[in-house]
Amino acid sequence: MQDQRLDSRAQSLLKTLIERYIADGTPVGSRTLSRQSGLDLSPATIRNVMSDLEDLGLISSPHTSAGRVPTPRGYRLFVDSLLTVEPLDRAQAEQMQDKLQVDEPQRVLAAAASLLSGLSHFAGVVLVPRRSTLFRQVEFLRLADRRVLLIIVTPEGDVQNRILQTDREYTASQLTEAANYINRHLAGLDLETIRERLRSELTRLRDDITGLMERAVEASSKALTEEAEPVVISGEHNLLGVADFSVDMERLRRLFDLFDQKTALMQLLDASSRAHGVQIFIGGESSLVPMEQVSVVVAPYEVDGRIVGTLGVIGPTRMAYERVIPIVDITARLVSTALSHHG
Repeated sequence: MQDQRLDSRAQSLLKTLIERYIADGTPVGSRTLSRQSGLDLSPATIRNVMSDLEDLGLISSPHTSAGRVPTPRGYRLFVDSLLTVEPLDRAQAEQMQDKLQVDEPQRVLAAAASLLSGLSHFAGVVLVPRRSTLFRQVEFLRLADRRVLLIIVTPEGDVQNRILQTDREYTASQLTEAANYINRHLAGLDLETIRERLRSELTRLRDDITGLMERAVEASSKALTEEAEPVVISGEHNLLGVADFSVDMERLRRLFDLFDQKTALMQLLDASSRAHGVQIFIGGESSLVPMEQVSVVVAPYEVDGRIVGTLGVIGPTRMAYERVIPIVDITARLVSTALSHHG
């Protein structure tokens, strides 16, 4: 959203100021702007324009310096209107694709978080899809001492194993019968629907396998809720080296609280899953980002055309957006392709 009150000269100076500040981390003075902007303006004119930008709330002046720094509002105008995004070259995109070639869907998401962190040098985060269905398929395997191995194949293709301690011995054919019934009638349903079906239908089935089926459903439910961490985070330690955070212990503590508690992080990632394409949340401007010095660049990812989660980068507001935006965008596309192929 371009600020109507900014002429092209003011936009050019704001863009130069923010780019310099992102690169150097020090407040930018009129002399630097005069050299870097490529505009043939006197220092007095530049000072006047900077004063106007300050009045508009786009830059501010730290007490200790004659230079200026961007405000959250200034960053917002920059990323929405003034930023020139650098597309990734084909070789980089292919390297990213190689890193996401893993067998299991859960590992695709972990690899994506690690890739985002490695390429951005900040923290990579991935919101894991909520499971609407319990399993795609189950199998039973008879073990010794009245134990049965339950093999659960999740909707995403992951495999989970659980051992059930039963109160009687089951023959191989009974176990096959129970698995066939569950796979035919209950696969792909949510837990509540499965429970209702079991309550209404088990009375019509033979008693010898009903207890086993109930145990299997409960174990599947427990396995899948235990297994899925709602958010995968990689590279939080990278933020310890970011001067914007490391100079202030209170700031660092609040940042790591965000990763520890995960609730605020999940709300942020969940909100961004309702829109297509890359979104940028800037601290101090968005209530979803709890700190003014933090920006979050996120994009949703899909499975078979349906948005199921979000991924992105958490870093300082002073980040190289032109680099981070295409990294997040391409990672979301690659994850969507990898997960859709798994299905």
